[in-house]
Amino acid sequence: MRNVMIAGNWKMNKNVNEASELASGLVDELQDGTGSVDVVVCPPTVDLKNVADVLKQSSAQIALGAQNVYWEESGAYTGETAPSMLTSVGATYCIIGHSERRGYFGETDEDINKKAQALLAHHIVPISCCGESLEVREAGKHVEFVVEQIKADTKGLKLTDPSQYVVAYEPIWAIGTGKTATAADAQEVCSAIRSTLKEIFGEELSSGIRILYGGSAKPENIKGFLKEPDVDGALVGGASLKADSFAAMVKAAK
Repeated sequence: MRNVMIAGNWKMNKNVNEASELASGLVDELQDGTGSVDVVVCPPTVDLKNVADVLKQSSAQIALGAQNVYWEESGAYTGETAPSMLTSVGATYCIIGHSERRGYFGETDEDINKKAQALLAHHIVPISCCGESLEVREAGKHVEFVVEQIKADTKGLKLTDPSQYVVAYEPIWAIGTGKTATAADAQEVCSAIRSTLKEIFGEELSSGIRILYGGSAKPENIKGFLKEPDVDGALVGGASLKADSFAAMVKAAK
């Protein structure tokens, strides 16, 4: 049985004070607990320590994640963050491969694979994103495209437990556009992802890996996605920037 995961990607939003306020608000909203739902928040790097402190002081059942990492341990890599630095602030998850990183910063599947390897070596769980553009979807090649991403991003990864790795399917055309894939659209691709993971990691391990949907996911539509057999939660963008709306998604998933 896979526990549902609701992960919030705050993207480049919230300064240090605002991030602390949002984390505190979320703690208050979820003071009755999260049930069997695993909750993760991924603030900007400069906010990680403050948010970690809020979560620690409250003993909240909320895990801390980062939005990016570099695969080297240390050195002359201006502007980058090493996995050990994320560990030092208490981050246990990290988003990699988001379409905004791929599109704006030219990140490749090879880069994402290196990041996954580095995170796993430091016992940080990658939330590895994949997804197609509108052009690819309209050409009817979306499943094939995402399957190839999964194969490239997981190349050479060694997993011993399904909790070590999370996949987030985010159709690019539905991110921040207000357009949303239907639950059936999400299931079609998530089912193909699950089949590909089985080829790579075997039946038993892959059956426990969580696959999230992302792309304008919000309180009003989350239940529909979670009814699908291969959708195990959501990677949430805009709706994670307000404590009440993000908490509503967690409560809907309980």
